[in-house]
Amino acid sequence: MAEIPTKVPYGTLRALLTPVLLLAFRPKVKGLRHVPATGPCILASNHLSFSDSVFMPLVVPRKVTYLAKAEYFNSPGVKGFIQKLTFIALGQVPVDRSGGRRSEAALLTGLKILAEGDCLGIYPEGTRSPDGRLYKGRTGIARLAMESGAPVIPVAMFNTHEIQPTGKLVPNIKRVKMQFGEPMYFSGDSTDMNTLRDVTDEIMRKIQSMSGQEYVDMYATKRKSEIAEEE
Repeated sequence: MAEIPTKVPYGTLRALLTPVLLLAFRPKVKGLRHVPATGPCILASNHLSFSDSVFMPLVVPRKVTYLAKAEYFNSPGVKGFIQKLTFIALGQVPVDRSGGRRSEAALLTGLKILAEGDCLGIYPEGTRSPDGRLYKGRTGIARLAMESGAPVIPVAMFNTHEIQPTGKLVPNIKRVKMQFGEPMYFSGDSTDMNTLRDVTDEIMRKIQSMSGQEYVDMYATKRKSEIAEEE
């Protein structure tokens, strides 16, 4: 298989994909005015499908950079090839989020993006929901918000798990919906775990109120492990 170019023009891909998105998936978007036109901001969204990272950035007027799992860039086969090409073209940054120093490096990458005045996309749950419910948020988002001073824009995605279920390469044609909430600002001691937990929970409550999802007070990764053991 031919080597994927290391950089595909973001504007070119956006120009190609946006008409397809508009015609095929007829996005219904609310609250887009809450996304600032300039300056650092954090788009914090629920995560139902791989396609969340495609649909949402294409309706936001400015470029959105995600800290994508490194596995998305290393998956084998045709699906992996398409996945890697799409993520590179959309300007996504591969990071190792497996824990410890690697997760710390991912946070530093996020802070660098925000320090440059850019828009950072993040899924506080850390991974896709295994069953459509909203799971406990990781506290990295609280650190990013508190240490950068950037506003957090809560985002609720709808229908994407039906449009592209986990493992499905070709999406179903169905209307995609999303809602952007008012900016949330946070300050305080980013080294205090109780503060980080409180801030993260506040963000998750806002996302839950917008999405209407059932909330589960456990990490999605743990639930995925339980499901794997049950099979």
